[in-house]
Amino acid sequence: MGHIDKGTRAYIFDYGGTLDTGGCHWGKVLWHAYEAEGAPVAEQAFRDAYVYAERTLGKNPIIQSNYTFRQTLAAKIKIEMEWLEQNGIAGLLAGYHQRVLDRVYAQTQHHTAHSREVLRQLYGHSPMVLVSNFYGNIATVLAEFGLDGLFDSIVESAVVGVRKPDPRIFTLGVEALGLPADAVTVVGDSIDKDILPARNAGCQTVWIRGEQWTDAPVDESVPDRIISDISELI
Repeated sequence: MGHIDKGTRAYIFDYGGTLDTGGCHWGKVLWHAYEAEGAPVAEQAFRDAYVYAERTLGKNPIIQSNYTFRQTLAAKIKIEMEWLEQNGIAGLLAGYHQRVLDRVYAQTQHHTAHSREVLRQLYGHSPMVLVSNFYGNIATVLAEFGLDGLFDSIVESAVVGVRKPDPRIFTLGVEALGLPADAVTVVGDSIDKDILPARNAGCQTVWIRGEQWTDAPVDESVPDRIISDISELI
């Protein structure tokens, strides 16, 4: 599976799906919550709603810079459920909104607490930058989960105008560290959005292998290292 070169001097971390779900794709996290709460929705219908909500949030300034993650998550689930109802794909879902929200938020608190402990151990030994496709409120979200102050710089897509999988967003992270790209290791959950563009930017890569959005085979030779838990970085 490869290994990290001893020349690694700094880290770039992805946020969503990496620090807040333990490597599990956000679509799967939400689907499992719908399932667990018994929401009357088929998986394919949910998947369509999830994609619709992500595109809606990406194109419209719905999420404000002061929105907490709980508010962001509530808005995301609301859009999904309204789309399902309006398209006649599911029955009345209003009663499930709070239950799905509470379940997923509790899981997010658990995963971010674990990530926080690992990052605190890395802090002071290796400079760290966050590179994330997010809505403009990542600073609020980091503070919410006690992850603020751990990163030397934050590169957020909504702020810099570049989104993964464009390698330039990782180049911005490397520039913020002031190091050669090959001395920087990128840690992320997505081969397509994190590992491949980071490699194209000249960085080393660590893939957190969790539950993927699809069952399509993954080329595990792409990342320099594969881990199943962020604590393996210590």
